[in-house]
Amino acid sequence: MPTLDDATRGRILFGGDYNPEQWPEETWKDDVRLMKEAGVTCVTLGVFSWSKIEPRPGAREFGWLDRLMDLMHDHGIGVVLATPTSSPPPWMGRLHPETLPRDENGRTEWWGSRQHFSHSSAVYRRYAAALTEDLAVRYAMHPALTMWHINNEYCTYDWGDEAATTFRRWLQDRYGTLDALNTAWGTAFWSQGYDSWDEILPPRRAHYMKNPTHVLDFKRFTSDMLLECYRAERDIVRRHTPHIPVTTNFMSFWSGQDAWRWAAEEDLVSIDIYPDPKDPLGGQYNAMIGDMTRSQAGGGPWMLMEQAAGPVNWRGVNHPKPYRLNRLWSLQAVAHGADAVCYFQWRQSRQGAEKFHSGMVGHAGERGRTFREIKEIGAELALLGPRMTGTRAHADVAILHDWHSWWAGEQEGRPSSLLQYPEIVRAWHRALWESHLTAAFAHPAADLTPYPLVVVPHLYLLDDESIDNLLAYVREGGTLVCGFLTGVADEDDRVRPGGMDARLRELFGIDLVHEWWPLDAGERTDCGEFHGTLWSEEIQAAPGAHTVAGYRGGELDGLPAVLRNGRAWYVSTLPEPAALRDLIGEAARDAGVRPVLDDLPAGVEAVRRGPFLFVLNHGRDHTVVTVPGRHHDLLTGATVEGSLRLGRYGAAVLQEAT
Repeated sequence: MPTLDDATRGRILFGGDYNPEQWPEETWKDDVRLMKEAGVTCVTLGVFSWSKIEPRPGAREFGWLDRLMDLMHDHGIGVVLATPTSSPPPWMGRLHPETLPRDENGRTEWWGSRQHFSHSSAVYRRYAAALTEDLAVRYAMHPALTMWHINNEYCTYDWGDEAATTFRRWLQDRYGTLDALNTAWGTAFWSQGYDSWDEILPPRRAHYMKNPTHVLDFKRFTSDMLLECYRAERDIVRRHTPHIPVTTNFMSFWSGQDAWRWAAEEDLVSIDIYPDPKDPLGGQYNAMIGDMTRSQAGGGPWMLMEQAAGPVNWRGVNHPKPYRLNRLWSLQAVAHGADAVCYFQWRQSRQGAEKFHSGMVGHAGERGRTFREIKEIGAELALLGPRMTGTRAHADVAILHDWHSWWAGEQEGRPSSLLQYPEIVRAWHRALWESHLTAAFAHPAADLTPYPLVVVPHLYLLDDESIDNLLAYVREGGTLVCGFLTGVADEDDRVRPGGMDARLRELFGIDLVHEWWPLDAGERTDCGEFHGTLWSEEIQAAPGAHTVAGYRGGELDGLPAVLRNGRAWYVSTLPEPAALRDLIGEAARDAGVRPVLDDLPAGVEAVRRGPFLFVLNHGRDHTVVTVPGRHHDLLTGATVEGSLRLGRYGAAVLQEAT
């Protein structure tokens, strides 16, 4: 199976989405000149070009793309060739309205934007396969072809009639019989029992709360149907080009795809990351998504498919990046394992919905500050590439994460709508990041033995295999720190007896879970040495368990807030950031996990990738970092001995001197 290494060939890929069909052809030569000046090594072509290639059913207009492929090859620029199937042309919706998705209220989502396709539509799939086949045949042997990029940001839900038919088939494959489905869905509640498969619909708009397991299965089904669309196109291009790697771009921490399952179907994993430049913890978010993507790639190199050179266009207020922040976050991606650093997009559009989304070449052109910085980044990545590609970032801590638990926890009728799974995970990752500990992510049923410390921010749903895996991990000497409301439900979203799996209660030293006590927005609970937020629990400790912190005052006075039972910790609230950092730091020390560098200033990150040490200053002020030993900075060529001075958003890539 081809890998990212086959595409990089000892260099860090650098470039972005290129949409030359939006520009007069005389612009193309100027684009190539600027690409060479910036050190661009690859461009993504064709992402939204379906109507350009197939302006009417069955037509093929490849001439413009032929000229572009040749132009890129003539200038030594590789092409990540996309199948343009995320945005069907208007004629498809007009001639085949069944290809258009419907929302949960039954309303059609019309053409005029993008992602307007029904993943279950046989007609859509037939047209998509035919176009993909012709693309693969035409460009299979083209020397510019570096990688295949299937579709774009798969994210389309569909509650329409064709999706309903496909959903029933999916459920029949999953459950076999209606009796099994009725049992799994708990349809005895509210007289929902099904007597015929034809009675089952997608969870469309209902008078009151929907069956949560019905909704959970629909989310599973949607992820699977989109994956079927991806596989169909992937298999076509693989048949013609088995030597060329294939990917599709995930969106950062998006709930619609089970990315653990998707990643196993890709030759390489790629991601779109857009931290907010105004977020003081934007660097932490960038690190978290990099850690998650690297983990989906099995710890190996991954591709940053999209980031912004400046502002985006979809936030309420879209802030540009201060000077050097683009460079810092690009180098941070490399530190966390990326072997490709790319952007949306090359040249900022003058028309359309994304004309205020930045490009590598902005509206200010080549004299603009953004393009000047792009050139600096390109030069540094060219310098790092021959040494860096193929090496791996190191992590001693794993964060457990599962999409099915996320989906189940979003249901209506839960104890608190303030529980937002991504924010809870981010809070725990922040605690590790501020403790200067590099993290990996893992599925709860994955092999956890490489990690001395495993943390579980919040996994409401856990199947038996995952629970057995956690028990075995602790039994074999691992340290486990677990957050609240974990192990409450099984894979059918059925609450386990006692409100938490009995095996987990024994593991954490919990005798009883009496009640869950969610907190209001802004409410805090006194836990002695710290305050908890968001959540609290009325739990009773089992004999032998140690209360690390207890609730003070109120209904839970004297009960444990944090329990420790040997190497297993249970945290029944969300401690404020500094307290969570200190708690995880204590568990890490007990587990023998230490930062790469000691005594790092606040806002400075140190990450080890292979033999290289990245030191990244996420602050706006100059700072000095103690670095034992003697090193060479690959970015400047300077020798670093004892201490390193970093400017605003500064970075160094150090290799120990011999």
